[in-house]
Amino acid sequence: MSAPSDDVRHLEALDARPFLPRTLGYLRLMGPGYMQSAMTLGGGTAFASIFAGAAFGYQLLWVAPLAMLLGIVVLSAVAHQTLSTGENPFQAMKRHAGPFFAYGWAFSGIASSVIWQFAQYALASAMLVALARSLGHDVPTWAMGLAALAWCIGVTLLYDATPRLARAYENVIKAMVWFIVACFAFVVAKTGVPHPAELAAGLVPFRIPGENQGVHGTTLVVSGLAAAVGANMVFVYPYTLRKRGWGRAHRRLARVDLGFGMFVPYALAASLMVVASASVFYYGDPSLFTGKGIAPVQAAEMLAAPDRLGPVAGLWVFGLGILAMALSSITMQMLCSGFALCEMFGWEPRGARYKLGMLLPAVGVLGAVFWNDMKLWVAVPTNVVCGFLLPVAYVGFLKLQASRAYLGEDRPRGALGALWLAGMALSTLVLVGFLAWFAWRELPDWLAKVGA
Repeated sequence: MSAPSDDVRHLEALDARPFLPRTLGYLRLMGPGYMQSAMTLGGGTAFASIFAGAAFGYQLLWVAPLAMLLGIVVLSAVAHQTLSTGENPFQAMKRHAGPFFAYGWAFSGIASSVIWQFAQYALASAMLVALARSLGHDVPTWAMGLAALAWCIGVTLLYDATPRLARAYENVIKAMVWFIVACFAFVVAKTGVPHPAELAAGLVPFRIPGENQGVHGTTLVVSGLAAAVGANMVFVYPYTLRKRGWGRAHRRLARVDLGFGMFVPYALAASLMVVASASVFYYGDPSLFTGKGIAPVQAAEMLAAPDRLGPVAGLWVFGLGILAMALSSITMQMLCSGFALCEMFGWEPRGARYKLGMLLPAVGVLGAVFWNDMKLWVAVPTNVVCGFLLPVAYVGFLKLQASRAYLGEDRPRGALGALWLAGMALSTLVLVGFLAWFAWRELPDWLAKVGA
């Protein structure tokens, strides 16, 4: 047996320390969870939060933290399984949960990536057009969509050719995303919290408002649940752990990473967006909220007021932040699609086949062509549609968590094991329940409008 690596010895030394210094030591080693947080903190989360605050004030403040908490229950099981066994996740799912769940999991990763691209390109091109117009240039939306496509293809190809440059790009994107989150915190600091009692009440789960200017509370709840943990994100996460070189010794670190690297930043960012939007639109000037017709320039009003950043700086800060979210999501979704396609067909994740898989979501650039007048609302129904792809993956990992043949002695047992399985089942049931509620209450109206 080989001697433990320096990394493993360091983790073993941390494990022997008391809780506080052990946790602080783990925080310095965070990785995959934080990257997943940066990936999911994109257009879907941003606009679900903006619409939630603008339409209903603080009433849906509970959605984002609860959605991420339920997702982390499942992702912590994914980490435990992957790090305990060291097996290829897709092959493990195929062998121990069944081919239906394995291929359904991979297909949902590809399908959600493709579906989301239409909205991402529509949002990115609309934002680029708004920024260009602020400089006095009137550029077609489709041209900006093609520019975004060219940029994202180039960056995606860099991940194989120049990993160091790709990591630098990731760091720039993360910095821009967190910069706009800081701007939302600045808005909250400037506007204050007009109704603190209502804010506290908004943290109570499962209080769902009705409708405001065509925006339904149920739709925003389902959108928020789906935006927190996407199907493509669930596919990428275990492979991120393996690529990082983590193993059995990293299991506790993975849980801390999910808690402090994923839950805390996501819940903080989404909550700030809800509060900022509520302060400006719902409690501030309700006439600014135009329902589903809200445009990027109107959303930038949160930062553009004279007592905040001003009309020019506000538009550019908001625009560049949203653009960073969209472009980073497009890039990561292209990578997920290529990797998932290779897994499904047993190909090596490199070469022409891998590149073909990465380019599958590029069809989404048509969103900039046919949705060139689409407003920010497009992100919300896209979240909902992709949410229907997630339960297959959740059920598959639930089966793996209960599989003695797969986990052996590492299968959680006793009260903790039962609680963990119950939490995974609850996460799945909450998601399925809200999706079913949406399908019953609102899907017929959607289909009627499409048919009309």
